[in-house]
Amino acid sequence: MTVTSPAASVIDVPATPWEERVQTDHPVDSLWDRYKREGDPSARDRLVVHYSPLVKFVAGRVRSGLPPSVEQAELVSDGVIGLMDALEKFEPERGLQFQTYAVSRIRGAIVDGLRAADWVPRSVREKIRDIDAAQAKLERSLGHSPSDSEVAAELGMSVAELRKVYGQTAHTSVVSFETGLDEHEVPHATTDLPGADDDIPPHFLAAVRELPQRDQIVVALYYWERLTLAEIGQVLGVTESRVSQLHSRATLTLRRKLLETAV
Repeated sequence: MTVTSPAASVIDVPATPWEERVQTDHPVDSLWDRYKREGDPSARDRLVVHYSPLVKFVAGRVRSGLPPSVEQAELVSDGVIGLMDALEKFEPERGLQFQTYAVSRIRGAIVDGLRAADWVPRSVREKIRDIDAAQAKLERSLGHSPSDSEVAAELGMSVAELRKVYGQTAHTSVVSFETGLDEHEVPHATTDLPGADDDIPPHFLAAVRELPQRDQIVVALYYWERLTLAEIGQVLGVTESRVSQLHSRATLTLRRKLLETAV
């Protein structure tokens, strides 16, 4: 399978609870009008309540790739800040869907909160750097994305050990693609993966097409079809742990390729 468009449906995915609510609830045009025209704080508060399932949905997506020590309530709290920022900046007269506009702002606020917590151990950052360097070296010499066995041989470890490292670092890509690099190394490079509701830049799609086929499928299902790692495992017929490894390998490779285009 080759990823040709983020809009292309890989499999049928049922509507999420917040999507169903937005589709079936009473019109909120009057709340938007009161908030935007009159600055009515009570209208804003009602809009926050109305769209709160969207925050829980995004927080749940982010939470699925994080270690157990990260509390769901903390993610939701940060997400509400993103929702309120989206409400303030959204312009209804432009005819856009608020849900589409808000998802990336909510996720961005959650990611900012995780970055501020700085919970990624330096040992994990060092492992990411080692893998990055090995992948880049092999890619230049081989002319294609290296396999796990090739990367493991370059690092002087077994494939099982390499995949264990992937499992340990998988959650870091949920926070940010620049995780694993110190800020002074790439000062202004922003390389987060775009989500299903973002405009996907052509250079990102080009980078995805260079991934191994199975990694392309994982990226498409996770970021654009919004499946969990467990659901992707069911689609591919592999364990959730293996999907986590594939996800980590793909995101590390994409991070490096996007940083190269950003610098």
